[in-house]
Amino acid sequence: MRAWIKTESAPLELKSLSEQDWEAVEGDAWVDVAFSTVNYKDALAVTGKAPIVRRHPMVLGLDFSGTLRADAGPLKAGTPVVGNGWGMSETHWGGWSERTKVPVDWLTPIPSAFTPRQAMVIGTAGYTASLCVLALKEAGIRPSDGDVVVTGATGGVGSVAIHLLSKQGYRVLAVTGRKAHREWLESLGAAELLDRSELEGKVRPLGKERWIGGVDVVGSTVLANLISMTKYGGVIAATGLAGGMDLPASVAPFILRGVRLLGVDSVMCPAERRERAWAQLAEHLDVATLEALETEVAFDQIPQACQDLLAGQVRGRIVVPIP
Repeated sequence: MRAWIKTESAPLELKSLSEQDWEAVEGDAWVDVAFSTVNYKDALAVTGKAPIVRRHPMVLGLDFSGTLRADAGPLKAGTPVVGNGWGMSETHWGGWSERTKVPVDWLTPIPSAFTPRQAMVIGTAGYTASLCVLALKEAGIRPSDGDVVVTGATGGVGSVAIHLLSKQGYRVLAVTGRKAHREWLESLGAAELLDRSELEGKVRPLGKERWIGGVDVVGSTVLANLISMTKYGGVIAATGLAGGMDLPASVAPFILRGVRLLGVDSVMCPAERRERAWAQLAEHLDVATLEALETEVAFDQIPQACQDLLAGQVRGRIVVPIP
C-alpha cells in the first residue's frame, strides 16, 4: 500500500508499505481508505510550522473514510466508516494511506445520508463545526436571541458552521478577509459579511454588544474582540488557533455580562458525542451544498495542497481520493 510518510531526517515522502510495516501500530480494525482530506493541522505538520508530529516515522492524514475490511468489535466487514482525531498524524499513523489500521473504538459509522466521499467533504472540519453548533445550542443560545458570528468563514470549520447555523434558523455574521467570496458565503447562509480587520484592532475590555453567540477558529486578538462584543449571557465556542495561542482579553465580559467561553475539542471527543455531531450534520446539511464546499486534490499532490492551504489560496474543504 502507498502512504505519505514523514521522518525526522526527511520531508514528506510517498512510500510503499506492507502490512508488516504496520505491526507496531495500535489497532484491531483495518480500513480500506477511499478518501482523506488536507486540514490546516495537516498542513502545519507537513511544513513543520508547528510541532504536530510527535513520533517518527509517521503516516500523516488526520482523517479518512472508507470501508471496514473485516469484522471488528460491533462493526461488520464492509461497513462505511469515518475516522479522525485520537492522535492520528501525531502519535498514531493516519489516513494518507491506501489502507490504515486503528482501534475499532476510533471509528464512527457513516450516516446513511452520506457517501464516504461526502463524509470527507465534511471531514474533521465539518464534524468540528457541528460540535461547536451543538455547544451553542446546549448552552441555550436560540435563533431568537440575536446574531451569531463565525470567524474563518471561508475555511472548512467556518463554512460548515455557517450553513448548519443558518439551516437551523440563526442569523449568521461571517467574518472574512476575502470579500471576493461574498456570493459563495451568502449561498451557505451568511446574512452579513464582516471584514476581519474589524476584529484585529486593539481589544477593549468591553466593546459594543453585537452578537449573542459565536464560533471562532482564530484565537488571539480576534477571539478577545469577539468576547468583548458579545451580548449579556452570550456564548463563544472556540476551536482554533490560526491567529495564535494567546488570548489578550479582559475578565470584564465574563463578570459584567456573564459571557461564557466554551472550548471545543474534536480529537479526544467521546464516541457518543461524535455520533450526535454526525446526526446533526445528517439532519441539517444539504448534500447539494457539499459540492460547493469541495476542492479535489490528487493523492500525489498533497504536499502542494498543504502549501496552498497555508497561503490562504483554498476555499472550503480539500478532498483527496485515495487511488
